[in-house]
Amino acid sequence: MAIATSILVFLHVLGATMVVGIWIANFKKGIVVPGQFHAALLQIVTGFALYFIMMSNLGSESNTMFHMYVGIKMLLGIIVAIAAFFGQKKYKQARATGNLEAARNIPLAHTVGGLGLINIAIATILL
Repeated sequence: MAIATSILVFLHVLGATMVVGIWIANFKKGIVVPGQFHAALLQIVTGFALYFIMMSNLGSESNTMFHMYVGIKMLLGIIVAIAAFFGQKKYKQARATGNLEAARNIPLAHTVGGLGLINIAIATILL
């Protein structure tokens, strides 16, 4: 089970890195690319899997589980995924027409990246 947990943690961190890294790379453009949506989904799936693994080990290892902490992180992850979905949808439409300037949506792009960064801060600072 330790190997599975380590792989899930790696994939979870990789998803967070992709969300924030792509945001930083496209900071001035103000676009959301499909990779951010896929990375947000990766974070949600691995986050739920890690949560259920921790819940199954709760009694045996006498771990403490902070449900509010996990709930806030999951809520932020879902908001990031929804915002990234709409942003990548706009990007795909703009790419299909050949006008990438139409994909520009600064508030949506900064919502995805900023909330992803806040989610990383919560994971590293408050745990």
